[in-house]
Amino acid sequence: MTFSTFAFIFAGVLLNACAQLLLKAGTNAVGAITLERGTLLATAFRVLTQWPVLAGLTCYVISVGVWIIGLSRVDVSIAYPMLSLGYVVNALAAWYLFGEILGPLRVAGIVLILAGVFLIARS
Repeated sequence: MTFSTFAFIFAGVLLNACAQLLLKAGTNAVGAITLERGTLLATAFRVLTQWPVLAGLTCYVISVGVWIIGLSRVDVSIAYPMLSLGYVVNALAAWYLFGEILGPLRVAGIVLILAGVFLIARS
């Protein structure tokens, strides 16, 4: 995999991870969402008017474009496992930004993901 191909794949992963974090920030501002018939439209409006949610959706759209470019250059059997790096980025960012706990089992999972991605990238 060339550096430019890896850059497109990794940029797609980072944009996707960023989208997830922005969506979480937006939903944190709204609170727990309940699906009740009488409040569904009002809740949807509250969620969709949060700037982090809009920014997250924008990141998703951009990430799809970047991802398509990356997929055009590498086998999907190599590119798709790279999405697992998003789990690592999100876990670390959620710990830093939202105070989520990174216990020993999560850290072990992160190490396993990184090892798997490394092996796939080397194949």
